[in-house]
Amino acid sequence: MEEAGASSRLHPLERPKFGELLAYARPGDTVHISEMFRLVRGTGHILDVLDVLHRDRLALRIHDGAFSAMDLTARPPRTGELLSTVKFMVQARAAAGGLQRDLQRELTYDGLRAAEVKGNKGGRRPAVPAGKIDAVRTAYLEGRSIAALARDHDVSRGAIRTAVADLLPEYTAVAPGAPAPELPVVLDMPGKVADFLRATDLEPAEHATLDLGVTVRRGQGYTLRITAAPAVHRQLLDRCQPLDGTAAVPAQRKARREYENRVNALPTASLR
Repeated sequence: MEEAGASSRLHPLERPKFGELLAYARPGDTVHISEMFRLVRGTGHILDVLDVLHRDRLALRIHDGAFSAMDLTARPPRTGELLSTVKFMVQARAAAGGLQRDLQRELTYDGLRAAEVKGNKGGRRPAVPAGKIDAVRTAYLEGRSIAALARDHDVSRGAIRTAVADLLPEYTAVAPGAPAPELPVVLDMPGKVADFLRATDLEPAEHATLDLGVTVRRGQGYTLRITAAPAVHRQLLDRCQPLDGTAAVPAQRKARREYENRVNALPTASLR
């Protein structure tokens, strides 16, 4: 796997892993890409990649996005040049994709500026300060709701629940010497994994965990932000094991690997 954040700065033909793929492929093979803009960032890059694939007599299969229904490798045998209609569609759709990314960037900046005007800084909300934990616990015992306490102290509900965890109705006392219960962990589940799991026969508690997830839009896709104990994340990871099989498309296999990496990155103490 290439270094995160570095590959987008390189021309696709300069990316080491893509170069290894081209060196491994043989005439007649098909190169599979989950979505074109995962590999390229502009019209010139797309045309360069298509020229190299044609030179090496490789087919191209794009599974998602604007180019998924197009045969980008079609060339008339007499000239061997890229079809003019294909070239036009590549240029038009690449320009539209660039416009979409620019608009999303502008809207994001506008939203951040508007939030700053209102005094919101964004990012993860802080935990309950140590000096206020006793006050939070006292207020909770007096009947103050978790949502109200979160507003009062400008923190998330999860932060309040952590501060009053042993006071919650579902809390079970831990016997002396027994390991402490796992605290909930927030992880982002790729949308393709979430879509697969929603169509799978899950336990009611697992379905409830998905239903409580928060959808976060990511360009044309999304991730599902899930708060659950590490054991639940591991259960959900096991449920999506079929996405490693040959029946799954590359984008699904990649999404499962991303979620697996996030689950495996949990602190060792939580992975009992």
